[in-house]
Amino acid sequence: MVLAMLSAAIMVAAFETSQSKATTEVTLTPQEKQLVANFNRRVKDYLKQRATAKKKVPPISTEATPEQIEAYQQAFVAALRGIRAGTKPGYIFIPQFTEYVRTIINTEFPPRDKAEIKQTILEADTKGVPLRVNYPYPETKELTEMPPTLLLKLPQLPKEVKYRFVGRHLLLVDTDNSLIVDYTLNALP
Repeated sequence: MVLAMLSAAIMVAAFETSQSKATTEVTLTPQEKQLVANFNRRVKDYLKQRATAKKKVPPISTEATPEQIEAYQQAFVAALRGIRAGTKPGYIFIPQFTEYVRTIINTEFPPRDKAEIKQTILEADTKGVPLRVNYPYPETKELTEMPPTLLLKLPQLPKEVKYRFVGRHLLLVDTDNSLIVDYTLNALP
């Protein structure tokens, strides 16, 4: 009896796991796989630039004062901005990727979920956030969290960067220094 109940519980858990994987995994066409691989390569390029900038800044002590931490952050951002001088929007978010995001939102979500995603994103107080590469995301502005259902459908990012929405526009923001790495207009259909 116990063995039968345990076997049934395992089968139910396996079914639920396969069902949750089926709803969160995105099946990509060869063209989409290439697009995502290109996106990931561009993100890795940014991470290399970031690592180069970090090497140019003297390390900070674990016992640093708040003023020293602030000075370190400013030096790190200045070095990163110097390396990325001349970077234009679309360096990472190429137009085909923006179209891919729009397509995911339009095709992968039922109308009710799309409405919830839009409501979540558009409710945030992000007016006045500059849409400029290499500029800081203002500390005084709300950070719009990505709806988890949408986040599961987009390419996963390394911990150093995050997706953010400002109105209908999608940003890639550095998690350590709030630098806007890239943005694309009207990613939210």
